[in-house]
Amino acid sequence: MAGWMWLRCVLGPHLQRIHRSPDQTRPDARAGRRQGWSYQPRSLEKHTDSILSWVSLWSLSYYSSPLLLCYLYRKGYICSSKLVPVSQYVGTVLVCLLGVACLRGKATDITELRCYDFDFPHWPADFSWTEVSNPKLSKTGVSLLKPEPRLRGAADSVLNSVRTLPCHIISFLIAHTFGRRMLYPGSVGLLQKAMRPMLQQGQARLIEEFDGQRNKLVACDGNEIDTMFVDRRKDEGQNGQTLVICCEGNAGFYEVGCMNTPLEGGYSVLGWNHPGFGGSTGVPFPQNEANAMDVVIQFAMHKLGFKLSDIVVYAWSIGGYPASWAAMSYPEIQSIVLDASFDDLLPLALKVMPDSWRPLVQHTVRQYMNLNNAEQLIKYQGPVLLIRRTRDEIITTMGPEDVMSNRGNDLLLKLLQFRYPKIMTDEGIRVIRQWLGASNHLEEASVYSGYEVDDDWCVSVLQSYQADRDVLFPWSVGEDMTLEGRRQLALFLARKYMRNFETTHCTPLPASEFHSPWRLKKENDGWMRGK
Repeated sequence: MAGWMWLRCVLGPHLQRIHRSPDQTRPDARAGRRQGWSYQPRSLEKHTDSILSWVSLWSLSYYSSPLLLCYLYRKGYICSSKLVPVSQYVGTVLVCLLGVACLRGKATDITELRCYDFDFPHWPADFSWTEVSNPKLSKTGVSLLKPEPRLRGAADSVLNSVRTLPCHIISFLIAHTFGRRMLYPGSVGLLQKAMRPMLQQGQARLIEEFDGQRNKLVACDGNEIDTMFVDRRKDEGQNGQTLVICCEGNAGFYEVGCMNTPLEGGYSVLGWNHPGFGGSTGVPFPQNEANAMDVVIQFAMHKLGFKLSDIVVYAWSIGGYPASWAAMSYPEIQSIVLDASFDDLLPLALKVMPDSWRPLVQHTVRQYMNLNNAEQLIKYQGPVLLIRRTRDEIITTMGPEDVMSNRGNDLLLKLLQFRYPKIMTDEGIRVIRQWLGASNHLEEASVYSGYEVDDDWCVSVLQSYQADRDVLFPWSVGEDMTLEGRRQLALFLARKYMRNFETTHCTPLPASEFHSPWRLKKENDGWMRGK
């Protein structure tokens, strides 16, 4: 029995914070709020924690070990007389983990466990993909849009495979080493370690101030997804009946990310961390991202009780990939909002890599990191809102001073060209590009008024087309229209689908800028603008 207890101590979790005293007797606890405090280890625990922190740098030590061993050998440190026995620390490590490891034994249900913040790998799973019957889903993952293969003869295909084998090997190595870490720096352990105090503080705020509920979801690929849910359905107001699922950026975590924007707006919110971020396991490749997004939506429907028509997907930056996948795969969702996102990763990847690497970059992106947001988004028939940062320094190919190089522009143009091909002729694209060239609201209004756009006329044209046909996109509206009419409709639609926010890429979006996407109501129902 004693041996088993010692083993549990070694394998048990590390306690970080107590969100609420089980007996609610803390003198500083205020009624109606979950008061918490950070767990303060004693001197012995602090000492062993520092040792474990050094051990956690194993991945760095692993790669640098040959150089380190050579250095130590030359200095004469590698000899039997100077090796420090580590067995004396084993008993100390066991003692420091004893109290925390027993928490799982004392907790009789998940409610008690939620009072503690401890290492997430020890948290029991709250929902698994196996709990839902989905014939389209398998252990290999959900379906993705793949680039179309080039047609070749059998002999050409074999010859080409042999010729391109070195390129395939190099692409694989790039994608699975520094490429993935450059694309998703938030998955790097050292960065997460540096941000840990901030993440713990943000998580405590969500749980103790907003009564957030942390859950572990198991995706079809076996990855465990760390999520946070804040329920506002019992609050006054209609916003709480809508669930906003938040998709973070490449260095964003739900603890300190875009989840705060809809929270301030009074919505129910479900945030989740990318695979490999925070408590989530795995690595953030496109397939894993889509698998994670799928289990998050299934959890929202089958555990939290939201209908797809009550779900809004909100994404910032690279989070546009899982968000656009969700819109494509679950077309019944209410709407999608993409903030500071882009149409395709490839142009942005080519910007930061040498020109001589162009063929290799193209192959690596398309094969392993194909974040094709626009291709996925155009499959969605519902309301869309794009938010463009006019001083964005990340998703521009020519720098923040050139607003026309913002890849959000291309995302808008591709969406409108698919939905309204007869309006988006060369002239329609030209006037929209002129409007996109405006870097502030005054310039934007000047372009809009210069073409004398009549909003009421544009609404009536679109409503008449919808009433006569009631068809899915793409629409043929504008086919028999004058050049002036198509110009007006193009500018009108551009302003409805995109809103400018005059700031940089990483500035948090205020709740006042978070709007419901525009949608066209049927003629007898009137007109609905974004909130």
